[in-house]
Amino acid sequence: MRRREVLGTIATASLVQSALPRPALAQRGRVLRFVPQADLSSLDPIWTTSNVTRNFGYMVYDQLYGSDAAFRPRPQMADGHVEEDGGRQVTITLRPGLAFHDGEPVRARDCVASVRRWMKRHAMGQKLEPVLEELAALDDRRLRFRFKRPFPLLLEALASPVAPPCFIMPERLARTDPFQQLREVMGSGPYRFRPEEFIAGSGAALERFAGYAPTPDNGAGLTAGPKVAHFDRVEWRIIPDAATAAAAMQANELDWYEQPPPEIQQLLARGRAISVEPMDPLPMMAVMRFNSLHPPFNDKRIRQALMPAISQDDFMTAAVGTDPSLRVTGVGVFTPGGPMASDVALEPLTAPRDLAAARRRLREAGYTNQPIRLLGPTDILVPSALTQVAFDLFRRLEVNLDAVLTDWGTVVQRRTSREPLERGGWSVSMYAFSSMDFLTPATNPTLRANGAGAWFGWPDIPRLEALRDAWFETPDLAGRQALAREMQAVAMDELPFIPVGAYRSQTAVRRDLQGRVRGLALFWGIRRS
Repeated sequence: MRRREVLGTIATASLVQSALPRPALAQRGRVLRFVPQADLSSLDPIWTTSNVTRNFGYMVYDQLYGSDAAFRPRPQMADGHVEEDGGRQVTITLRPGLAFHDGEPVRARDCVASVRRWMKRHAMGQKLEPVLEELAALDDRRLRFRFKRPFPLLLEALASPVAPPCFIMPERLARTDPFQQLREVMGSGPYRFRPEEFIAGSGAALERFAGYAPTPDNGAGLTAGPKVAHFDRVEWRIIPDAATAAAAMQANELDWYEQPPPEIQQLLARGRAISVEPMDPLPMMAVMRFNSLHPPFNDKRIRQALMPAISQDDFMTAAVGTDPSLRVTGVGVFTPGGPMASDVALEPLTAPRDLAAARRRLREAGYTNQPIRLLGPTDILVPSALTQVAFDLFRRLEVNLDAVLTDWGTVVQRRTSREPLERGGWSVSMYAFSSMDFLTPATNPTLRANGAGAWFGWPDIPRLEALRDAWFETPDLAGRQALAREMQAVAMDELPFIPVGAYRSQTAVRRDLQGRVRGLALFWGIRRS
């Protein structure tokens, strides 16, 4: 996008200002105006793993434990816990005075129902559930976990920032089927959702919850420590057009643009009032995810045949531009720079690229022009860029391609379909994940290979599941790293997904904003200087 095109949208961007409610215009210093990476298409942060819904969830809900900068669990809603019977029993006590946004007290039974719903959808929760003998509320402030055998990662699981986090909501809502979306938003977090101001595709508003009491625990970083809300109001503005959002930032009509595209980053960085900076200290991961239920990608030979054609450099250049400091290639199934990353079994990705070899291998694997449906978004920066590269790749591979390019909300809904293509299903889709999602086998949703219980795509790979189970049972780091290397070898052979690179996400904030928590789009700590 050219600079003159961006500047030419300033008049359009003024519509952002005119659309703001009067309280926002009258008290701008106490209002934070934010452009998220995509539309807030779902308000249920347990039902979906969408990052934008997770970030929204952190404003509205709270957790029993938070995760500090070193991913160690620290008390949030919890006052503390007691372990008994050699770790087979853990009792958590809630802090006194916790309340939901409707004024109802937070009780242990709310936590029990919330944990049970979360366990069905989270990678670590799915590991926790089978070893859980009992989860019960002892009284209003105490809940007890009783295990068949010790589960030493309980607090890490409850504190996990990986979508979906273990958010606490009222029992009446938490009893909803985890595979059905909630229609009401009610939490106990630092901000209260204003449903009357929510317009899908336009924006949302949240106001500071006066009844929120930040934890006294002195943890810091990510989701740990006191969640102090410095703004009376936060407004989410959905602005799909990057030029319009950039012009509004330049005109001081917006405060935070979560994920500007590379050419917009360069433009905004020239201004003195705006800082373009890393969102996360570690790179984010990008993947090509297959539907393992239906042809042609239910055959791993077809998945393997694509490998000579996959260029991580092409995908990452499309995602973040040509700046080499923002692109990471030679990437496996774990976050680069994380404790489980290695180069095991990556030769098929790092060898010279050969499109003709990929075409030949497709034929040899039995591909006979079966339809392939690529599902992808048009309105969320990185997945959209990845989808465009994938579209071009499949076109050059001369497959029978049907591309369904739509808005992110529709992708989130449609990817849940397990139907074959003739009944609206999908074959392959592109995704980006936070760095913490892929740090370990415990948090990586795309490494789950338990069939119907797996993440969208539903691979069934018993060997991968067995290695994951062993990883949980291994007490030392060296042993876990060895198992992670073996898991990568199996994953690169079976290919429930293909890693297409990693990138360093950049965000744009006004320089008068200080105290932003690095890692996610979080709204406590940040304040206007």
